[in-house]
Amino acid sequence: MAPAAAAPPTSASLRRVVAASLIGTTIEWYDFFLYGAAAALVFNQLFFPDSDPLVGTLLAFLTYAVGFAARPVGALVFGHYGDRLGRKKLLVVSLLLMGGATFAIGLLPTHAAIGSVAPLLLTALRLVQGFALGGEWGGAVLLVSEHGDARRRGFWASWPQTGAPAGQLLATGVLAALTALLSDDAFLSWGWRVPFLLSGALVVVGLWVRVSVDESPVFRAAVARAESRRGGGGEPERAPLVGVVRHHWRDVLVAMGCRMAENISYYVITAFILVYVTNELDLSRQTALNAVLVASAVHFAVIPLWGALSDRLGRRPVYLVGAAGVGLWMFPFFALLDTGHFGAVLLAVTVGLVLHGAMYAPQAAFFAELFATRMRYSGASIGAQFSSVAAGAPAPMIATALLAGHGSSTPIALYVIAAAVLTVVALACARETRMRDLGDVGAEAGRAVDGSAVEGPGEPVQPQR
Repeated sequence: MAPAAAAPPTSASLRRVVAASLIGTTIEWYDFFLYGAAAALVFNQLFFPDSDPLVGTLLAFLTYAVGFAARPVGALVFGHYGDRLGRKKLLVVSLLLMGGATFAIGLLPTHAAIGSVAPLLLTALRLVQGFALGGEWGGAVLLVSEHGDARRRGFWASWPQTGAPAGQLLATGVLAALTALLSDDAFLSWGWRVPFLLSGALVVVGLWVRVSVDESPVFRAAVARAESRRGGGGEPERAPLVGVVRHHWRDVLVAMGCRMAENISYYVITAFILVYVTNELDLSRQTALNAVLVASAVHFAVIPLWGALSDRLGRRPVYLVGAAGVGLWMFPFFALLDTGHFGAVLLAVTVGLVLHGAMYAPQAAFFAELFATRMRYSGASIGAQFSSVAAGAPAPMIATALLAGHGSSTPIALYVIAAAVLTVVALACARETRMRDLGDVGAEAGRAVDGSAVEGPGEPVQPQR
């Protein structure tokens, strides 16, 4: 007898899962973004003091990029065990790893104390951060996607995505407060450590929330079906990675292409801006931090709106608006920064992040809907995190190198536009996945909740019922 389908979660249960995912992703992104801001502002002086300021910044961003290099490894490891053991267990592990590494960075001695060992230790801890984040994103968005109603999946799954701007908001807010309250000497001496040490308290809160939620009902039902097949003498399951390579290689490439504009534009807008505004425009770092702070709050607010719109129009149309919009915005973005006025800087960053949200909001549901259940954690994580090595990891470094080599923002704008073109091409090759039944666990799963086939490229979106 086939196992019974999992009962749909109650509204209270779904809200609890969304809250747990949001709080956890906020903490992990706080840790990850905090490093990026510190790399732009102080790590060049603390860990690479013998270099030219811009070269020191490049070296600091190199350690920043190392975290991205570890994310695909995290995606493979967490994806494998997340598809075998469940989403919840792996999310607890990722939170502990990320929080522990961030707390340890706050205790690190600097170059002045231990010489060249300091940047090596910093790089090692950044690797742990990247490994943890490589497993966090997939688990968090899948836990919500697999709990939620298909008709509002884009909206509910977008809430873990708000953890990115919430973490950015929290990290930037803490840094902005410290730079406002402390002198430059005090901030360089000890103030920069405070935000990293705060991570310890945040992790305790995150664990308390995260351990209280239930495992995904879709995953539990898939495990029950697999056990039933094995009990009936059916063929044993292959490793999730084998299934992804065999059945979902095209979907992985689509996910990677879709990430290019989203990832590159985000780190240019939120991380590289700290270098551009302070070094090129000779404005205070407080100006850049405050602009990112306010824009991140707007970003947080619009992501669920974009997610809800993807439930009505489809994932691809909303994503396309964001990709094309970010590409078109780049020249106005730098023109506004170059005015040197805070209002113009704020407008540049805010519009950029609103357009970024049109890509980031539907991404969670879109990527989840591309893959079958027992290879979904692996497929979504691999597609999202492998692309980060070519996209987000080098973005601040490439932008900084282009600025140093040309003394102009034009090559940087063209760099983001090229990424937008790649994402538009990936979307053209993708199929619309809205209303996909995530309980369809076959290797080539692709049915809508009403039983009709999910559309291929260029085919019309199934109407809602």
